[in-house]
Amino acid sequence: MTTAVSFRDLTTLEVGGEASRFADVSSCEQAMTHYRQAISDGVPVLVLGGGSNMLVSDAGFPGLVLRWQDRRLEVLEESAQQVVVRVGGGWVWDEWVAETVARHWSGLECLSGIPGLVGAAPIQNIGAYGQEVAGLIRACWVLEWKSGEEIRLTGEECRFGYRDSRFKQDWKGRYLVTSVEFVLRPGGAPDLRYKELQQRMEGREVTPVEVRRTVVEIRRSKSMVWDLSDPNHRSAGSFFMNPIVSSELADKLSQEFPQMPGWPAGEGRTKLSAAWLIERSGFPKGWGEGPAGLSSNHVLALINRGGASAADLLRVAATVRRGVLERFGVSLHPEPEFVGFDRPVEDLL
Repeated sequence: MTTAVSFRDLTTLEVGGEASRFADVSSCEQAMTHYRQAISDGVPVLVLGGGSNMLVSDAGFPGLVLRWQDRRLEVLEESAQQVVVRVGGGWVWDEWVAETVARHWSGLECLSGIPGLVGAAPIQNIGAYGQEVAGLIRACWVLEWKSGEEIRLTGEECRFGYRDSRFKQDWKGRYLVTSVEFVLRPGGAPDLRYKELQQRMEGREVTPVEVRRTVVEIRRSKSMVWDLSDPNHRSAGSFFMNPIVSSELADKLSQEFPQMPGWPAGEGRTKLSAAWLIERSGFPKGWGEGPAGLSSNHVLALINRGGASAADLLRVAATVRRGVLERFGVSLHPEPEFVGFDRPVEDLL
């Protein structure tokens, strides 16, 4: 275990103060040893993934940060129809996706290029280009802090939603995700649901390899892959979720703004494009002066241009959120986890 580790070195936004304690662990026994010591000392515990979906306060986190490192890969079932694989939560997500493509297992290729670790994927129910990871998860193996036991939770028990799961709700702080069981298709054809991806794939062979290559191309063009040579690389990806509003409000807005995109999101609800709302509220790509602003390639990404503080990023986020609310009457909600702040997220923005 080390002390006084800066979150600037642990997160993709490269902001935040220090963690008073930090440890990499690869077994439940190691994790429980550190956890029990922290509880005995009266300090809080935070489980860190890849640090790619997190905004840490300038004050830091006055407790123990644990990062899970297990990179197991175990084939549990294999047939002509499906393969079930248990994957350690310490795998880098995109490396795991690349592994599935190399093994000709289809299902995850549209989720290429997303930063973070496998263990964080079910917590956020990561998704992109018309797919969510929830549709491919059979179960999550977790370490229960209270009992010290590793238990199996089915996908149904996790109650996945749009960028959501019970891990962010009533299970928050209860478990550490140690591994995930995925159900994939050996040699199967990719499922293309996203219009831009379908258009980019025209004239190309629709294979997992080509879909992965195309998805990474699209993400790179939007600065949504981790690339140190890209001046927009210090971000947490999409900072705001696409808002889901009542169909009544969506219909009212579409009458005033006929070009506004929207998608059905369940009975009586419509999902809107946060990026469209932001741009039409007067915040173009590259907006903002100083060390924090919007990416020059994607308005959904708030970036640290170098030397930004968490307070700088909060000011940008609050200004954008307020502008959208005033223009459209729609409230945007942040996607990253906020750590170390002394007020609720809604009060910060």
